[in-house]
Amino acid sequence: MIEYEFWSLNFHRTDSRAAVCRLLTEAAEYHGWEIDRLRRDPKGNRTVTLRRKVIRMRSTLQAF
Repeated sequence: MIEYEFWSLNFHRTDSRAAVCRLLTEAAEYHGWEIDRLRRDPKGNRTVTLRRKVIRMRSTLQAF
């Protein structure tokens, strides 16, 4: 089963589209986030939910 971690971001309606796009692009390129949900409320504020896979490492050591 794939596990995800989520990060919710809120942007005010006065934030420029270019600034929001730049921040989301950097989060995707350098930190592995992808957009899960994008919502706009009636006032024009944006709520973006990002997600990325959780990778669990398993020990390779064996007990004797």
